[in-house]
Amino acid sequence: MSSTDGTFSIEICPFWTLSTYFDVFGTRMLHRVFAKVNQERLDDFQPFKGGKVTFGGGKGRITGKGTIRTPKLDFENVYYVKELQQFNLFLVSHICDKKNRVLFTDTDCLVLSNDFKLPDESMVLLRVPRKHNMYTFNLNNLAPKENLTCLVAKASSDEAVKWHRRMGHVNYKNMNKLVKDNLVRGLPPKLFKNDHTCVACCKGKQHKATYKAITVVSSISEPLQLIHMDLFGPTSIQSIDHKYYCLVITDDYSRFCWVFFLETKDETYPILKNFISLVENQLNKKVKAIRCDNGIEFKNAKLIN
Repeated sequence: MSSTDGTFSIEICPFWTLSTYFDVFGTRMLHRVFAKVNQERLDDFQPFKGGKVTFGGGKGRITGKGTIRTPKLDFENVYYVKELQQFNLFLVSHICDKKNRVLFTDTDCLVLSNDFKLPDESMVLLRVPRKHNMYTFNLNNLAPKENLTCLVAKASSDEAVKWHRRMGHVNYKNMNKLVKDNLVRGLPPKLFKNDHTCVACCKGKQHKATYKAITVVSSISEPLQLIHMDLFGPTSIQSIDHKYYCLVITDDYSRFCWVFFLETKDETYPILKNFISLVENQLNKKVKAIRCDNGIEFKNAKLIN
């Protein structure tokens, strides 16, 4: 709702909440039209000490009021605010107080005469009652809560990254919940989507650093040159011996597999020591390299030595 040449333009400011409010300028604190125009344009101008007005650029004080007259419509009780340098602001509800009708389209705002009537009532898709100088309706009264569809502006990629980092790399789903419930002051009411890959989040979710490449084995030509092992558990179902952990060892050359059941993880070292001694004696070969997932059960002092 701004003007530099004395003309008015209108902007609707809807709110994204469960109860949606429609009102130009979003408030009726002073119940009148606010304007910064030359006093010559205000007929019947009267000095008037009113309250303070807060707007985007700062604050101002009402110092007078008057009437703006047009060929077909007069604006009465226009408050004069000197600090409003480039804005003429008014409320749709103030026009409706004079029994005029207001119609918004995608290109115009039409102020209609008080005797205007709709050609057909079936053309009305939604009727919103006026309460406390606001036009409000509850979405729960229109549709079940689970079927609600709210049109929300999508945050830009840079804005999403900024708030994602500012809030400690919070999950985007949780960030949208904070927006929906209006739990964070200053968080814009927009839809945040993960359209990029956060390097810090990917590194933070890595359980272990990648293991170093094994260079001692270039090509596998015989058993025990390279064996793979992994320990998993606790499992939801226990074994016959009432054990919940399982150690799996696979020879890379023969693909032969050994399975050991463990009651606790600290049994890994004695079982692995006995296994290596057994297979080395049976095959008369030495285990040259072991590949695992770098888990803590394979990184104790006894296994390293």
